[in-house]
Amino acid sequence: MPLSRLLTLILGLSLILGLMLWLINSLYRLYIQISFTAPLLANLLLLLLICLIGMLIVAFIYYVGLFQRSRKESRRRRLTPKVPVEKTEAAEETLKAIRQQVTQIQDEVARQELLSRSREIEAILARGELLVVVFGTGSAGKTSLVNALIGRMVGQVGAPMGTTEVGETYSLKLKGLNRQILITDTPGILEAGVAGTEREQMARQLATEADLLLFVVDNDLRQSEYEPLRRLAEIGKRSLLVLNKTDLYSEADKETILARLRQRVRGFIATMDVVAIAANPQLAQLETGETLQPDPDIMPLIKRLAAVLRAEGEDLVADNILLQSQRLGEEARRLIDNQRRRQAEKVVERFQWIGAGVIAVTPLPVVDLLATAAVNAQMVIEIGRIYGCELNMERGRELALSLGKTLASLGIVRGAIELVSRALQLNVATYLVGKAIQGVSAAYLTRIAGKSFIEYFRHDQDWGDGGMTEVVQRQFQLNRKDEFVKAFIAEAIARVVRPLEARSTEEEEPNSSNDRS
Repeated sequence: MPLSRLLTLILGLSLILGLMLWLINSLYRLYIQISFTAPLLANLLLLLLICLIGMLIVAFIYYVGLFQRSRKESRRRRLTPKVPVEKTEAAEETLKAIRQQVTQIQDEVARQELLSRSREIEAILARGELLVVVFGTGSAGKTSLVNALIGRMVGQVGAPMGTTEVGETYSLKLKGLNRQILITDTPGILEAGVAGTEREQMARQLATEADLLLFVVDNDLRQSEYEPLRRLAEIGKRSLLVLNKTDLYSEADKETILARLRQRVRGFIATMDVVAIAANPQLAQLETGETLQPDPDIMPLIKRLAAVLRAEGEDLVADNILLQSQRLGEEARRLIDNQRRRQAEKVVERFQWIGAGVIAVTPLPVVDLLATAAVNAQMVIEIGRIYGCELNMERGRELALSLGKTLASLGIVRGAIELVSRALQLNVATYLVGKAIQGVSAAYLTRIAGKSFIEYFRHDQDWGDGGMTEVVQRQFQLNRKDEFVKAFIAEAIARVVRPLEARSTEEEEPNSSNDRS
């Protein structure tokens, strides 16, 4: 109950009690005065006095009960875990957007995978569990740490929730925390072989889905351990760095290693989040010759883990759900972008050879080549339609002409013709080179234009900070690499040069017949 409401209730009850006592006292004095002269009236006053006292007692009991119920309801409301509203709403909106995006994905397997993962995130949001993932190399003692934790943490320990290829998950309960804790042991990273690599990938995936990560090491961080830990921190993953097997070191060595670890991770893991434990201490030899198994020394981790979960548990859940939904949204957008890109590239390929055929048959001046083949208005319209932008022919011509002028002003037209000429002279008969150059150059320039327009529509009809010039130059550089040029010329010979040879042969045959006549 709010403090202001509680004070109002106390003041109100005090006032009522004071008035009731004053009334009772007044009636009692009146009763004394008239008891000898008017006994009947005195008895009525006495009855009224008793009723007032009874009403006072009932009112007191009622308000005390109301106050206790209010406290219980308030406590219940406090105990009910609630994810911060803003982050929850953001995650829900992201998931809703993902379901709308999924309808655009043509790959059935990818679509069902995204839907399945979105439902998993929604289920996590509904359950409100805290997922703690133990991550690290196979030799660091992760399983020993999990065993020690489930044996020492306060609360009931459940059976494994399911053994998978990435480890076992246990259900824990911690005093002072109303959320269920799931703790997952994962296979070690940096294992040899194909199977080890596959297990590591699955373990890394689990780590990215954790609300809290326990990254276990048994010495100073190697570079191969530092990199995954840093990458997980970069995506916003909250981590505790756990130095295990401290029973193998002297106190001085342990402090030295801890100092190095804290120095290495400064900037993305707090000093207090680097803790030292001994999850499975080595057997101790007694003077009698007997051996003793020391108890695990994991209290520093339990205290820090409990403090983090109690103080940040709600935010950890909210942050992770929001992170998972955003990552899923990014994946959906990437799939749609790749799908659109493939469709747009097919359009570019179709138009580049259409333009090449037209120019090869009827060679034109370079300027006309730019206007009709290298930048084709219909190609622009079709690419725009793939990206959900409906353009009319006038707008298509405007964009095509603008890019054609940019190609010419940057010297890309001349560069393309020189590039194509050199390649064709090595592969085509001399008498056909002249006709083929313009056709193949038209195809090459159409390709650069089409690829540039794909980037334009991918970025919501925006050329970016560098403008059209930078996009066109980048596409020219990408499409002049030797391996691409070789493949392009080989296809150009099949699509442009061979038809020209066939046409030349057909023209020569009638001429030969006329000469014989």
